[in-house]
Amino acid sequence: METTARSGEPGDAAARPGAGATERLGVGATDRAAGGEAAGRPGETAQTLDRGLRLLHLVADAPAGLTVTEAANRLGIGRAAVYRLVGALTGHGMLRRDGDGRLRLGAGVLHLARRAQPLLAEGALPALRRLAEQAGATAHLTVVEGGEGVALAVVEPSWTSFHVAYRTGARHPLERGAAGRAILAGRSGAAGPVSTSGELQSGAYGVAAPVLGVPGLEASVGVVALAPLDVATVGAQVEAAAEAIAAALS
Repeated sequence: METTARSGEPGDAAARPGAGATERLGVGATDRAAGGEAAGRPGETAQTLDRGLRLLHLVADAPAGLTVTEAANRLGIGRAAVYRLVGALTGHGMLRRDGDGRLRLGAGVLHLARRAQPLLAEGALPALRRLAEQAGATAHLTVVEGGEGVALAVVEPSWTSFHVAYRTGARHPLERGAAGRAILAGRSGAAGPVSTSGELQSGAYGVAAPVLGVPGLEASVGVVALAPLDVATVGAQVEAAAEAIAAALS
């Protein structure tokens, strides 16, 4: 910030004498009861998609990764079904196996996140423009990326003589600055405004509020200025902007 003027488990049915079509059919039926799916049936295809997405969320929420057994227990399906899901998601780069065989998110998730960021910024811009004009301060949308806060969209007021130049893409710890602190507050469900002074840049003042109710998104909306801000007035404006952005992105 510048304060300037401007693989699956093998079965053994085929190896046993007399393991014919009836026994193989039994294996297939057992797989489906354990969470498998029959190709070509829309309802089961949707169920598979739902399980795959739930698996991604489980892995994302497990900092140490998950074993296939842990994933199967949490999803309430069989290990064979999880192996099939893992195979498909790994093929698309969404999951990977680490050296211990634990499931972790793959680079494909980052690729999707980067492609989605411009859409997030576009959806937030109208509310950010209103906020910047109302508060007479630089407005910004900050999202969590790699454990840090990243300024995804920034709008400067049009009528002020002096305002903070805040660079899009600027990163900072979540524990410092109003934007990051608002995101941390949002994790506990607190929606109120957060204010700070001089935490990211000497002489800069910030007010921010979390964007709540958008699945998969951790973000905040805030303003930063060169002079102290009226937290009661600006805080209400920031909260309204956060609600408008949540509605636009939901």
